[in-house]
Amino acid sequence: MPGLTDEQQGWIKKAKRQDVNGWIYLQVGGEPFERGFQHGYLTVDEFRECIRVYTGTTYLQFGMEYSFFVEQAVKMHKPLLDAELLGEMEGLAAGFTAGGYPTTVDDIIGWNAWMELTDYWWPTVSSKYAKDGPTKAQNMHCSAYIAVGSYTRDGKVSMGHTSFDMFAYGQFFNLALDLTPAQGNRMVMQSVPGYVGSFTDFWVTSGGLCVTETTMGGFKGYDPKKTPEYARSRSACQYANSIDEWVQLVRKDDNGGYANTWLIADVKNQEIARYEEGLVYTNLERTKDGYYFGDNGPTDPRIQHLEASPVGYNDIRSSVGARRVRWKQLLEGHKGQIDGEAGKRFLADDYDVFLGVRAPGPRNICARNDSDPGTVPTSAAPGAPFGSCDGKVADSDDITAMRFWGRIGRADGAPFYVDEYLRQNPQWDDWGPYLKDRPHQPWTLFDNGSTQTELTL
Repeated sequence: MPGLTDEQQGWIKKAKRQDVNGWIYLQVGGEPFERGFQHGYLTVDEFRECIRVYTGTTYLQFGMEYSFFVEQAVKMHKPLLDAELLGEMEGLAAGFTAGGYPTTVDDIIGWNAWMELTDYWWPTVSSKYAKDGPTKAQNMHCSAYIAVGSYTRDGKVSMGHTSFDMFAYGQFFNLALDLTPAQGNRMVMQSVPGYVGSFTDFWVTSGGLCVTETTMGGFKGYDPKKTPEYARSRSACQYANSIDEWVQLVRKDDNGGYANTWLIADVKNQEIARYEEGLVYTNLERTKDGYYFGDNGPTDPRIQHLEASPVGYNDIRSSVGARRVRWKQLLEGHKGQIDGEAGKRFLADDYDVFLGVRAPGPRNICARNDSDPGTVPTSAAPGAPFGSCDGKVADSDDITAMRFWGRIGRADGAPFYVDEYLRQNPQWDDWGPYLKDRPHQPWTLFDNGSTQTELTL
């Protein structure tokens, strides 16, 4: 470790990085600056590539420079971040810099804020810059489920999630981050190099909680004077030990950024909850016997009609409407049998309820927008390199043991090869320099410093 001080070398020796099945399994801990430095130094090459890709694709999508959104994020968010989170961000910047990629804490703030600013803040201000207002529709990210009681094989919690995004971004969702802070809960989460939280939002915490979410499509509203979601969700997972505490912390000073349907499990009493959080309205439901799911369609009528635009809630031609029906079919049809293995199959599901057949496309729980010729309302453009980027599942015993199963790449394991994709979809050739091949990968268990590969799926 040339160029590091004795103190920095000591920090790195306490951290651990493993590369397995397309994942980076990273264990860090300690005081804010120390754990940030560990994270930054050990993922510097991946972070450098992240910034290259996001810089190029931000300009493609918005006609605005990536640096513009960084500057705006710093103006809005830096005064609102607490000392602990800023300390960790300073450590990240120092770690990246020590690893050979000069980075400032402002760069880290902008990086963590990118999705929130582009999807939530930008539509509220873009008319100042763009002739016809917003230049990019808000994407709908993710499918997820949570079940307990008579619906699961052992009566305990089972939870699963797959992220949807542009493949240029999803290829970086391969960080399994095991973070043990000096204060608060240990957190094992899916994340991205350089992030202080999960972003893809799959967390297991030593407070006995497992947390995931799906975005609420078509959401409108942003308060630049309140706390960003990446800070609120991180604080909630680090310091909450119950569903009520988690909701209270994530709701505090809510700015409307990254408005989600949150699914939360408390394995200490085998209770699950669905918490929909808009900027104005919220809705919390909970049960010890039942299930909830996320399909990007808010269920609360107030959020549906007063804070969001229609996204096909009752329309099975749409991604939201079709997945809403399919989730009920799967969860009701497997009552008493749901566990992590069933969850893996749910996340890989490619049944199209509108067509009545298996047909890879945007209407699937395992979304395949790159297979769509443009026939699905509220979907991305024809052939877009967008859809399922991963899969994660955890049962109650996993959560208690602070572990989870993950698959990087599509949740169904289908590979993605750039050259083949561009031959079939040449209209997306400007994204070619930012895409990379994602071969089939198996499910991997991240278990307290060790890993296990599943050979059957």
